[in-house]
Amino acid sequence: MDALDLNSGISDSLIISSPIGNLLGKATKAGVYSLQFIDSAKPELNESLKNPVLIFETKNNKHLKKLQSQMAEYFCGERKKFECAIDLRGSQFQQKVWNELIKIGYASTRTYKEQSLAMGNLLAIRAVAAANGANPIAIVIPCHRIVGTDGSLTGYAGGLWRKKWLLDFEFNNVSNSKQLSLVI
Repeated sequence: MDALDLNSGISDSLIISSPIGNLLGKATKAGVYSLQFIDSAKPELNESLKNPVLIFETKNNKHLKKLQSQMAEYFCGERKKFECAIDLRGSQFQQKVWNELIKIGYASTRTYKEQSLAMGNLLAIRAVAAANGANPIAIVIPCHRIVGTDGSLTGYAGGLWRKKWLLDFEFNNVSNSKQLSLVI
């Protein structure tokens, strides 16, 4: 039996391998609600991983199967946008911020200021940054594409080295695609 999720019934989980570390995906029948690096900087995730009784890996959840497949495609450079059901959990404001993050294209970046402006409220820049930091679904909701006003890398729950890797991977993958299309 899987771990009980008090908000939506039964919650399934699956460890997904990637070139930059394993991720723990969690989903209900409604969709994916969490995807975090196992060695995340988020203490609540690390605490749950210290007690293996709390993690029940299942392979029956259709949303986790789809997520696993799409993550493999992403890391092979074949997927630019995720199309799996998402079960967002957060305040209305956080959900608005996360939905705005999803609009940032592959191999593109946006500053916190640009994200705040896109949401129609420049004064909310700190709240936007905090909501980005609380993003529960790494990579799929691409908070790694947010950079500082000067273009510098800023906080990322998975670690700045992963943020750099993800951005470099996307930029290089787009560059390679453009070069191939010119040659063909």
